[in-house]
Amino acid sequence: MSAFRLPPRAARLVLVKSHRCVRDFHRFPPQRMTASRLFCSLKLGRVSELCSGSGSRRPKHHRPPPSWSSLLSSFASGCKDKDSTGASPSDIASGLNEVKMMTQLEEALGTPFDVGPQVPAPKPLVIVISGPSGVGKDSVIKRLQEVRKEIHFVVTATSRQKRPGEVHGVDYYFVSKEEFEEMIDKKELLEHALVYGDYKGIPKKQVRDCLAEGKDVVLRVDVQGAATVRSILGSNAVFIYIVAESEFALVKRLIERKTESMEKLVVRVATARDELKRLEEFDYAVVNSDGQLERSVNAICGIIDAEKSRVIQKLASI
Repeated sequence: MSAFRLPPRAARLVLVKSHRCVRDFHRFPPQRMTASRLFCSLKLGRVSELCSGSGSRRPKHHRPPPSWSSLLSSFASGCKDKDSTGASPSDIASGLNEVKMMTQLEEALGTPFDVGPQVPAPKPLVIVISGPSGVGKDSVIKRLQEVRKEIHFVVTATSRQKRPGEVHGVDYYFVSKEEFEEMIDKKELLEHALVYGDYKGIPKKQVRDCLAEGKDVVLRVDVQGAATVRSILGSNAVFIYIVAESEFALVKRLIERKTESMEKLVVRVATARDELKRLEEFDYAVVNSDGQLERSVNAICGIIDAEKSRVIQKLASI
């Protein structure tokens, strides 16, 4: 990388602090420095010591600082060629002129520019996902976890039997009815319900720990459980109801699962009809059409992004 020697007049500029555009001039002997180092320091808002070096010491007496016009002219004349980063003399002079203008604006306004964010960081969300049996909640949540790895899925505890392919501690915490009832007695659950003859519930500790770490939390509950969560969190959670493209499509999926008897199928379809009547209790409805998983997940991602852009953020507390 090529280097140049700063002219004596330019060597007086010691600190250019772009965060507040504060100029501090001292007289130092000229030092060698690459054009890219100076230019990048200016553009990235870093403190740049133009005359750094082990032999540089502040003298007892100071001369008045050079004018900006003479500094720019003198500095540009010392830069003859582009270096390996492509920073030309005109690029560097432009960077210095930008600092000059920022300084003048601060002086005119009477206060330094704030370099912090203009809006606070978004708060962690509690995302409640519900829907009828067979609508594909598990597939949607699994894919959501893959595309949004920062989201934590709260594993639900249940007393029902494990289905083929399900993993304890990943899909559900499978416990006996006696163990579940003990969790109820110890008040370890955020909500719980008896669904199709089996218990389901959300452990409080998982939710509380994740929110404390600033993570978004996804809860998978039925309509009854969603109502319980709303009674606790009110409007400080996001409630999403997933539906199939039609009732016929939903029933077809239930039959294809081959996990329920005719009697259980009747109960599940009747329950789905009743739950759909409570759709207005939710904030959003997402249609999970057959073969359109990505579209469904993208819709939920859009909901999450929109919620995080709210001026008044939701603030869930367990």
